[in-house]
Amino acid sequence: MLSGCATFKSLNADVPIYERVFVYSRTRLDWAALENDDVTIRKFKAEPPGYPLVDLPFSFALDSLFLPLAISAEIFH
Repeated sequence: MLSGCATFKSLNADVPIYERVFVYSRTRLDWAALENDDVTIRKFKAEPPGYPLVDLPFSFALDSLFLPLAISAEIFH
């Protein structure tokens, strides 16, 4: 039913590592899908989930869990 978690979709995006946004990127992707913000969705180069409102709390939880890793990736990439 769900098309998948945005957390893993944005990690697998075909974007060079130096152009990726790591901090809460999956939550941002869900939010952009809710607002129909095509510019932001294109920036992530990942297909947003089919039901972003359902996926949003799960993406937020996983983004919060991975926040220390995301911050270090932003600093050192």
